[in-house]
Amino acid sequence: MKVAIVGGGIVGATCAYYLSKNNDIELTVFDYGKGQATKASAGIISPWFSKRRNKSWYTMARLGADFYPELVEDLQKNNFETNFYSQCGVYLLKKSEDKLPELKQLAESRKKLSPMIGELKIISKEKVKERIPSFDNNGDVLYAGGGARVEGERFVKILLNASKAEIINKKVSLKIEEDKYIIDGSKFDIVVLAVGAWLDDILAPLGFNVDIRPQKGQLRDYKIKDSNTGEYPVIMPEGELDIIPFEDGIVSVGATHENDKGFDLNVDKVQLDNFGKEAEQFLNDLKEAEIINERVGIRAYTSDFSPFFGEVPTLKNVYAISGLGSSGLTTGPIIGYNVAQLILNGKLTLEPGDYPVEKYIQR
Repeated sequence: MKVAIVGGGIVGATCAYYLSKNNDIELTVFDYGKGQATKASAGIISPWFSKRRNKSWYTMARLGADFYPELVEDLQKNNFETNFYSQCGVYLLKKSEDKLPELKQLAESRKKLSPMIGELKIISKEKVKERIPSFDNNGDVLYAGGGARVEGERFVKILLNASKAEIINKKVSLKIEEDKYIIDGSKFDIVVLAVGAWLDDILAPLGFNVDIRPQKGQLRDYKIKDSNTGEYPVIMPEGELDIIPFEDGIVSVGATHENDKGFDLNVDKVQLDNFGKEAEQFLNDLKEAEIINERVGIRAYTSDFSPFFGEVPTLKNVYAISGLGSSGLTTGPIIGYNVAQLILNGKLTLEPGDYPVEKYIQR
């Protein structure tokens, strides 16, 4: 059975990895890569504090967080490096620290379903400074020991390598010929479309309307000298800003959520400078840090900000995934896993009916 995955981001790469466990599948991944959200992302796995009312989204995000240790264990069994992921904990900050008890109570109420949340406690700025000497804040913070960080580009490289799939780096289209699907001149039995915001580009020529739109996200990476950043928890101030420490003094700051820029991949230094100045207020070491990289990616979101996955209406054995938005690093792996299980007739951990493709893709 020949399977093509179009899109080598976090969804496509996870799907490829789990499909590769079936020896009867001949797997090809087409990855154009330009503008890919995963390569421009450093993510936080900490969905338990969300107040979004979309229960299906929260279920996916909760199970997505729970899925990471399983995925890490699977890779380790095959002797692959898993330093893309670290359960380092998170510090949640509020402009008014009076909101922290309510946030802690929300997480406590969700702990029965999500024991991965780990230890929850409100701690003082002075206590945080014992762990992060250059930390500053207007008051207490909420600590969640189960929170984690992910380096998206590193993660995807490891997954694709582990899948042993043929990787073709080019932009492709989808054509139909009798009961086969044609991509780049080759015939495939099954196709997985994991192209994010570019899903409409592939399906529109086949007569489909797709409810999907692009969101620009920008991120800046810093290098702090003589810093033990690998031991730091993630810092999550109120608002869009996140400060994500990695090993060797690397700290990622971002990411923007720009819904009006289309597919613009140019770095906006004004935006990143503003984020950087805001981040310096919480991590003073950034004032003297070296800027080592700036990244831009395009996320996909739907009109109601809900993700979807499943078989495309009227296209048997063509599966589409999109609409993950800024939670892609949390939800992407479990979606990729479940699409692989749909293809393999395996056990699902998500209910596809809760994320209906037909609501967002119509012919």
